[in-house]
Amino acid sequence: MKIGVLSKHTDCKIETIRYYEKIGLLFEPARSEGGYRLYTEDHLKRLVFIRRSRELGFTIEEIRALLVLVDGKAVSCADVNKIALSHINDIKQKIQDLKKLEKTLSRIASQCSGKTVPECPIIDALFDTKK
Repeated sequence: MKIGVLSKHTDCKIETIRYYEKIGLLFEPARSEGGYRLYTEDHLKRLVFIRRSRELGFTIEEIRALLVLVDGKAVSCADVNKIALSHINDIKQKIQDLKKLEKTLSRIASQCSGKTVPECPIIDALFDTKK
């Protein structure tokens, strides 16, 4: 199949598919006599794997590590679990960071009168060099 068909089947933009090829997540496809990329069912499956992994927030490097296991036929549940648990810890840290951000922004926003005056505590807080 050509890249446009692969893109439609996977809901993945053509530029993204080319990017994944460039960084080595997606194997370079064969080419037609006219120079068009010709993708196989294996490309489709791999791209779906990559896209779903990205939707779950896995980084490119985490996906690369998972694919190394798959490509090397050395997939073990323990290795995959280790990557997943590390990702869960990253997610927990991001949640903590977002909660801190929410608390800080809420505190700053509560100081705003909402009136059409030139003084704004939100802008002042963003310019504050003491933090």
